[in-house]
Formats: sequence, C-alpha cells, structure tokens
Amino acid sequence: MTTQTRRLRKAVLPVAGLGTRVLPGTKTTPKELLNVVDRPILSYIVEEAREAGIEHIVFVTGRSKGAIEDYFDHQIELEAQLAAKGKTEILAMMNAELAQAGEMSFTRQMQPKGLGHAVWCARDIIGDEPFAVILPDVIVDGQPGALKQLADVYAEVGGNVIGVEQVPESETHKYGIVDPDGRQGNRIHMRGMVEKPAKGTAPSNLSISGRYILQPEIFDILETQERGAGGEIQLTDGMARLMTEQTFTAVEYAGVTHDCGDKIGLLRANVALALKRADLGEAARAAISALL
Repeated sequence: MTTQTRRLRKAVLPVAGLGTRVLPGTKTTPKELLNVVDRPILSYIVEEAREAGIEHIVFVTGRSKGAIEDYFDHQIELEAQLAAKGKTEILAMMNAELAQAGEMSFTRQMQPKGLGHAVWCARDIIGDEPFAVILPDVIVDGQPGALKQLADVYAEVGGNVIGVEQVPESETHKYGIVDPDGRQGNRIHMRGMVEKPAKGTAPSNLSISGRYILQPEIFDILETQERGAGGEIQLTDGMARLMTEQTFTAVEYAGVTHDCGDKIGLLRANVALALKRADLGEAARAAISALL
C-alpha cells in the first residue's frame, strides 16, 4: 500500500429506492429485505462489505424503510424462544448478523433524486475518507466477494476503483459503460464513462455493476451536479467529472452477478444460490427438475 492510499473503512448502501420493478412484493416490504433462499438480499450485501474490511456501513434510507434498521437489531422475544427450544444454530446465525456498536448509521434521502444524490446524503457521516458504494439489490456470487476484489486493487493503486463486467453489445444502452484506455489482467485504466449510451455508441461492453470505491472529493462535485439520464442526479456523471482530477481503475471482478431488483433476476438468484447450498442443493435440484 502506498503512503498516499488512505485505508478503506466505510461503505454507503443506498436503500431508499421503491423497488417498483418487483411490485407488488415491495408494497410493504423493502426490496432489500426480499428473501434469496432463506435470508434477505441485504444480508448478502452486508456480508460482502464486512469481508472487504468495512467497519462502518451508512444506509441511505427513505420512508417505509424502518424494517431495515430493525433487521440488524435484537429481536428479544424471538431470540428467547429460540434459546428455550434449543435452536442454537439458527440463533447463532441471527446473532452473527447483528450490528456491532457503532457499525451502522442511517440517514434519509428525502426525495428520490437519483443515486448520485443518495450518495451525497451520506457526506457528513463519511467525512474526509475514501468509501465504498454498494448497490443493495445486486448480489455478486464470487470468492472472494466483489468488494474484497476491488479493495485489494485499491490497496495497491489508490485513487478510485469501480467494478465492471461484460454485457452483450446489444444491452450496453441499459447501463453505465466505461471507456477503457489500456488493460493489465483484470485491471482497466479508464479515460471516461457514459451513463446509458445510445444504441451503437458505447465505447466498450464493460458495464459498471454496482461496486465502487471513491474518494471524498466526489461529494463537492455531487453537490452541484446537474440532473442527467432519467432526470436524476447520476453518480456516473459525477465520477466522470472527478476523473479529470483523479485516477480511475476499473476491475473486471470474478463472480456471477444477480440483479435482485428485477423479478427474473430475483428468481435466478434464488435458484442459483439454492443449488450451491450443501444443505439444500440436492433437494432444490429435485424440486426444480420435478417442474420441468
């Protein structure tokens, strides 16, 4: 690690979204708490953050998202019942997910102005430190986790690091796309990026896929960032401005991405992760086969 590289300790999880792509399931349940196999999407995300060495997670929430804070707190009556019935294994699993003292903070995004605005809402809690951003409806099934892969690169090169994956050329207009300028293994030096380019204009097929490590100077940029694609304040636009002053490295991480904010993506995640489970895989395969 170079002396200029400040240690990565904090992460921002923007969880204020309404989850309209998976309605009606998200009418009263935050999309981040929808189950994948036997635990919520957000459980996988927090596990990934902790694996990467994150010590403080900042949730940017919205109205009707109080259940997220409750999930990482004690449920006294439930825990007492499990203990009384000798269900120690599930009790231990629940306790392992609890927030440690001072590990989690919650702040509100009062209006749905986009990802860039959500990140900006965490500025006072993050302070003058580098930080990660993890999209909380994207599970990456990888070993090690995607953020740990990015953090390892960040420890070597510093600057700003973003996770990318290849998508079909026909799909590039749906994503933020990086403009590469040279590659070494899975590391790509970036000269630009564009949010949802018009069909046929994308500079590559490398999509920005929901994992970022950013320097705190992004906050000053986001404060004055104009609305972009979709009429929202786009984090991609802010990063493009920061790129004129700081280095950006894209990392094509190893792992399978599951977009759990989409109905079919959520279904695929449930099937894929159930099949990988040592305790459930055989039964899951039999159940799926019986439906075909």
